[in-house]
Amino acid sequence: MLKSEGKRKDGAKVVVFGNSTAFNGFLRFKETLKIQGKFKGTIEATGALIVDKGAVVEADHISVTSLTVYGTVIGAIHAMDKIDMLSGAEVRGDVSAAHLRIADGVLFEGQCSMTWVEKEVEIFSRPTEEIKADLRKANG
Repeated sequence: MLKSEGKRKDGAKVVVFGNSTAFNGFLRFKETLKIQGKFKGTIEATGALIVDKGAVVEADHISVTSLTVYGTVIGAIHAMDKIDMLSGAEVRGDVSAAHLRIADGVLFEGQCSMTWVEKEVEIFSRPTEEIKADLRKANG
């Protein structure tokens, strides 16, 4: 069963695959998806993924902005921002992310690599000429 759970604290919509949902195939989404049931296939998204307690995700690969795992995930994972493995989670597969948090009580089998994220540039606090000079250097 697919349902809308409402919104996260930051106002983003959350779509939920309920605990009676079993889905095989290719998933692509932009917002936040919470899986409570079972999924098998490929996930390529620009949104966040939440794998709820009791949920099972088996994927050849998962590519998302962020991943929060309470349940089971099997497969290679790449998150642009972060991966959170919370107590009781089971993750089997290689992971790469800018930030990784593994809580006590997590079963993790795989290798992890930390990706580099360019630090944010605050353009409004720097003089315009300084920004232009940096851009000229970067563009040769």
